[in-house]
Amino acid sequence: MAEIMYWEAIRRAHDEEMANDPLVICMGEDIAVAGGTYKATQGLYDKYGAERVIDTPISENGYTGLGIGASFLGVRPIIEIMSVNFAWLAMDQLFNSAAKVRYMSGGQLTAPVVVRSPGGTAHQLGAQHSARMEKIFMGIAGLRVVTPSSPKQAYGLLKSAVRCNDPVFINEHELMYNMKGEVADEEFFHPLEGSEITREGRDVTLFGYNISVHWCMQAADILANQFAIDAEVVDLYALAPLDRAGIAASVRKTHRAVIVEEAEPAVGVGAEVMAIINEECFFELDAAPQRVSAVHVPIPYNHALEKAAIPNANDVVMAVRKMLGK
Repeated sequence: MAEIMYWEAIRRAHDEEMANDPLVICMGEDIAVAGGTYKATQGLYDKYGAERVIDTPISENGYTGLGIGASFLGVRPIIEIMSVNFAWLAMDQLFNSAAKVRYMSGGQLTAPVVVRSPGGTAHQLGAQHSARMEKIFMGIAGLRVVTPSSPKQAYGLLKSAVRCNDPVFINEHELMYNMKGEVADEEFFHPLEGSEITREGRDVTLFGYNISVHWCMQAADILANQFAIDAEVVDLYALAPLDRAGIAASVRKTHRAVIVEEAEPAVGVGAEVMAIINEECFFELDAAPQRVSAVHVPIPYNHALEKAAIPNANDVVMAVRKMLGK
């Protein structure tokens, strides 16, 4: 095992998959000569050359469409959209082409394309650079959506995504690129479906994904140490498809659920998880499921207001204490 950063894990997965298959290419803005805004493709241009590590124009719709078209012919592109805020410009290509081509061609065509993009609220980037768009992508039939919460997941999910014949959107988080974690020295592949219990518990389940998993873990420590509440934490790393069975199994164990997300609550991940809980195990519940989400406003630039708009571990603790009458 080696302790490496999140971006290093992503870079390693790129490198291994490009070495394994000459049809794996990388595309995106500033990913070649500059090595990527977050260093996730650092050194790959020198190793694999301009034909396989491609600096694109600032045209998300254009280069995403180019990569998707190439995937129809057997190429396996890894497309980096520098910020998920700019992915709005590539929606038509992703939703109407990549996600639907297998169905509309009767299985004659597939789109083995990976789109990676960082999102989330970083530090004072303003409303137009603080999008949390995972709920948009997870609602599109035909598109897989995963969101790694650790270097280990970032490595294994990217490798599995490259070898998948479905289009996969990987939702990373801007604040996590320098996060360190252990990754095995041996090659491995992480499942693109499912969820992971990152902490066992009996009193309440905290559901999170990417950065909110860490808020859940912090909250679980506080709840255990200060209030004798034993919280289970479930990492919903696969948002499409969601792990219905795993969600239900944890709630049947603890009989309570709090879903924690950085995004606004409306039509979100939390709303979908609550629907699954109500459909699968309504009569197992000892309390109504709760959501901890961002305030439904454009993210402010002002630092104090930005912090006030985004949830944190203390908000999770408060939600659980209220649920349990403590």
